[in-house]
Amino acid sequence: MSQILSGTEARQAPRAGPPAAANAYKARDVVNAPRIKARIRERSEQRGDAPEIAAWLGNHFYRHVVGNVQADADAATPTVQRIADAAALQALLGREPAPAWALERLEKKSRGFDLPELWWVEPDAPAVLALEARLVEFLSTRKGTSLEGKLQRVNCPQALARWTLEHLAFEKKRASGWVEHAPDAVHGLLRGQLGTFVEFDGKSPRLRQEMAYESRMMGHCVGQFADARSLSGGYGEHYAEACEAGRMRLFSYRTGQAQPRITVNAFVQKDGSLQVEQIKGKQNRPPIARYVPDVVALLNHLPLNSEVPPDALAMGIVRRPDHLLAGRETAPWCAVAEMRTEAEQLWLLTQHPQLLPQLDLCSPFMQWMVAARKDSVEAAVIDRMPKSAALHQALDLARRRARTAAP
Repeated sequence: MSQILSGTEARQAPRAGPPAAANAYKARDVVNAPRIKARIRERSEQRGDAPEIAAWLGNHFYRHVVGNVQADADAATPTVQRIADAAALQALLGREPAPAWALERLEKKSRGFDLPELWWVEPDAPAVLALEARLVEFLSTRKGTSLEGKLQRVNCPQALARWTLEHLAFEKKRASGWVEHAPDAVHGLLRGQLGTFVEFDGKSPRLRQEMAYESRMMGHCVGQFADARSLSGGYGEHYAEACEAGRMRLFSYRTGQAQPRITVNAFVQKDGSLQVEQIKGKQNRPPIARYVPDVVALLNHLPLNSEVPPDALAMGIVRRPDHLLAGRETAPWCAVAEMRTEAEQLWLLTQHPQLLPQLDLCSPFMQWMVAARKDSVEAAVIDRMPKSAALHQALDLARRRARTAAP
C-alpha cells in the first residue's frame, strides 16, 4: 500500500516491493514527513553511513517512523502527537507556515467531515534516535552475511526482530568462554572519583581482543564478533572497523583490576568534534547513579558538539545551552541537580520537564512556573516543592474549579 505523507509527496510514496515488506508499514498522515526524511538523511551523512545503509534508512526507517512509531507516554515531548486543530499544528510548526492541504483537512474535519486524522512525529525524539542507532548497528554488521547487498529486501520490523534475537543469543553465550584483558590496547584518559576512563587504541593489534573483553565483562555487543577465533564479523566488526578507521572513538570506565563499568562511543565529526552515541552500563542498562559525576567529567573533557544523547538524559545529565554559558565560567555538561539558577531551571522546564523531579525548586518564580504547567509536569514535583500561601491558594482554587467542571 502507499504511505500517505503530505501533499503531492503522498501520491509519490515508494512501494515496499516484495510481499514480505508490503504489509510492514502502516498508513498515517504525518504533516512533517518531509522534515523526518531530511533529518534521517542529515544524521546518516554526519555518521558517514555506507550508501546502501543510507538508502535503507531513507526508505525503510523513514516509512517505519512515519507509519509505525508509537507515542512514548514517558517522554517530555511526545514522540507522536495527533493534531487536533490549526492552532495545535501552528504551535508545532513554530514560524514555519502550515501546509495548505493540512489546514484544509483540519477545516473540513471541524465541519464534521469524516477524514483521516493528522499526525506529527518528532524527528529527533529519543525513541526515534534509539531505534535508528539500533538499526545502524544491525545494518553495519551484515557484511559477510547472506544479507550483504540485499538489505532493501529486509523491512524495518524484520531488522528490529533480528537484532533482538541476536542480542538474546549474545546473552546466552556471555557466560561461556573467557577473553583476556589486553592492557596495551587501551590508554588512560581521565581519572575520576571512583575509577578511570581509558580509551581504546584504534591502531593496536590487540584492539579487537580488548573489545571482546569489554563485551564479555559488560554483557553487550560492542565486541561480539561473529567469528570468535579471528575476532571478525558481527556487531564487533561494526565498532572495530570504525575505531580502526578513525571514524569512532571508544571509551571504557574501569575500576579495580581493569573492571569495565561503563562503555561510551562517539563518532568523529567532519570538524573534528565528537558526537556521543551511547553511554551504556552493564547489559546495556544506564550506568548506576554513583558514576554520574565521573561521566559528567568525561563529557566536559572531550571535544563534544552540542548534541545530547538519550543515554545521557536517562542518567540525568544535560548540556547547558550556549546562551546560558555566555560570560560564565561554567562547564557545559552537568547533572540536572547542579542546575540551580532560575534561568537554568526554566530552560529545563521547557526542554526536559521529565527531569524536574531531580531539581531543588526553591525559587518562588520557578514554583509558580511549574504550577502554571501542572498538566505537563509530574504531580510529585508539585507535591514536593515548597509553596507560598498564595501558591497554595491558587492551586487549591484550580482543583476546585476542575472538580466543579467535571461531569
